[in-house]
Amino acid sequence: MVMVPDQSGRRVIVTGANSGTGKEAARRLAESGAHVIMAVRTVAKGEQARAEIQARHPHAQLEVRRIDLADLASVREFSDRLLADGTPVDTLINNAGVMAPPTRMTTADGFELQFGSNFLGPFALTVRLLPLVLAAPAPRVVTMSSGTANFGRIHFDDLQWERRYSANFSYAQSKLADLMMTLHLAAVAVERDWTLMSVAAHPGYTRTNLQTAGASLGRDTPKRTLFNSMHFLPSQDVGPGTEPLLYAATSPSAVSGGYYGPGGTFGLVGPATFVRPPRRARDTAAAARLWVAAERLTGVHLPAGAVRT
Repeated sequence: MVMVPDQSGRRVIVTGANSGTGKEAARRLAESGAHVIMAVRTVAKGEQARAEIQARHPHAQLEVRRIDLADLASVREFSDRLLADGTPVDTLINNAGVMAPPTRMTTADGFELQFGSNFLGPFALTVRLLPLVLAAPAPRVVTMSSGTANFGRIHFDDLQWERRYSANFSYAQSKLADLMMTLHLAAVAVERDWTLMSVAAHPGYTRTNLQTAGASLGRDTPKRTLFNSMHFLPSQDVGPGTEPLLYAATSPSAVSGGYYGPGGTFGLVGPATFVRPPRRARDTAAAARLWVAAERLTGVHLPAGAVRT
């Protein structure tokens, strides 16, 4: 089990903190003394999750704020409130995501839902919050990828899957994009002499509502997909599944540009360990091209003056 160091005095943002790995990460971090901002799409669910955590840990410092990563206006509003407050953000955890809706759906801005929610939304959030993150003494940005990134490809000629939508492969693309964003941001931090650590994690095969929630979108009942029909494979509960994320977010041994996931059978279960990113994620030219595309699509760019002093 990952031993989370004392987080007293640290401000942490966790997206998707109302359930699954996000809720577990929020609980563990708050239990260790962090002030956790639970960034959620549905405030009522966030408040319920906060109440459940505080029932176990009455002194947990938790606040619920709304963000919809499938709506760039919501990302801007969330970020602007924090920027106006001016308090540094020690750790940003990009955890929220959607998995494999059976039919092509779009975000408020017209992006394919998985590419928009899983990658473009977190990208915009990360870049917008960089001034606050870089103001912290030892900042980290942690982004949740997935083992499916191993078979993902970035379709630069059709990033939004307008030609032939695939629920599974579009999900894999979005998670590969998350991993490429992590590695590119780590490289930018070195170039600009930032103290920022950019780290990625994946949960292996962790049983959450992610597998069924996405497959239910637009339907009365979940569609059977690759991801909700793999019951023959080893899987684990949310607690162990959150370990790689917590390691990436808090371990003194984690490194910038590192990727952490389960070290057991097929990389699906087991204790957190270093994972070698797939070859496509290590393509620096493609990562730079993807970053430029994300800037163009979101209208969000690296702040020229975002250098920690």
